Amino acid sequence: MRIALGCDHRGLKIKQAIMGFLPKLNYDCHDFGCYTSEPVDYPDIAQKVGKAVASGDFDQGILICSTGIGMSMAANKIKGIRAALCHDTFAAQRARRHNDANILCLRGENLEVGSALEIVKIYLSTSFEGGRHIPRLNKIKALETNF
Repeated sequence: MRIALGCDHRGLKIKQAIMGFLPKLNYDCHDFGCYTSEPVDYPDIAQKVGKAVASGDFDQGILICSTGIGMSMAANKIKGIRAALCHDTFAAQRARRHNDANILCLRGENLEVGSALEIVKIYLSTSFEGGRHIPRLNKIKALETNF
């Protein structure tokens, strides 16, 4: 599985930990920035990761900003993206199992590295359940073209 990673300056610490963690789980990852603690605009990073996932070049994405809210809002503007802001493993599991999320968004502040890594592990190891959730996903996809 190929994972696209991105963060703003407030998510750098968590992103760096995730980048070191993913190879241990046998995931390939690519870093779309940012690379330093210098301030950047999170929509620019969300666009890069979102397009990489929506194009099919990457299987999943992970985005981190201060709260995770801005990244999730920006990524969800890209057709084909279902970005989920997850603060715990329960939400991460449900995001994949019920919503077939393709980008995990995390907060970079007030989140322990160990907790972030556990959320990532659960998110990436959970599969979409399908079945009764497919009609709901189709309704989400229809929203992309109806407005």
